Amino acid sequence: MSSSEVHLRSTIGGVSVEGQLHTLSVWFILALRLMMGLAFLQAGLSKLLGGEFNAAGYLANQPASNGSPLADLFVAMSEMPLFMEFVNVAVPWGQLCIGLGLLVGCLTRLAAFWGAFMMVLFYFGNWDVAHGYINGDFAYMLVFLSVAAFGAGRILGLDATIEQYDVGGQPLVERYPWTRYLLG
Repeated sequence: MSSSEVHLRSTIGGVSVEGQLHTLSVWFILALRLMMGLAFLQAGLSKLLGGEFNAAGYLANQPASNGSPLADLFVAMSEMPLFMEFVNVAVPWGQLCIGLGLLVGCLTRLAAFWGAFMMVLFYFGNWDVAHGYINGDFAYMLVFLSVAAFGAGRILGLDATIEQYDVGGQPLVERYPWTRYLLG
């Protein structure tokens, strides 16, 4: 293995996979983080600045019209006023916060998790399998998961600094190992 490659190995459920990444991969991981950050920042800002955002019409109509297997769930959600008040705040502000977190590399794994969660909901809401089950929403979900898995917030991001913050003589992530699920 040359000095410009990194060896990876992982085992899940008794199945192991391994491979080598070239160190140039770090630039692509950074690019994925910044791309998704900008996309979500723009989506959140457009909803917040475009007038009053209301997801009820989308939830009540779009999934039912496209044959989504979760259409009944989406319709039920659209009929709960308290839930809709939450969604109408959570979607634009969530997109904005996810975008900002990814752009500056702060709480990157947390932001990527919620981004992936939103993309799963968009995948089922925008259901269209005419050209197969893989579409842009599904691909973006995988990008978010990749950003989290690779710890993209440590690449020119604030997470690298936050992880090393001194807490009682120890770096934050050593003192509180659970923070690794939020940072990185």
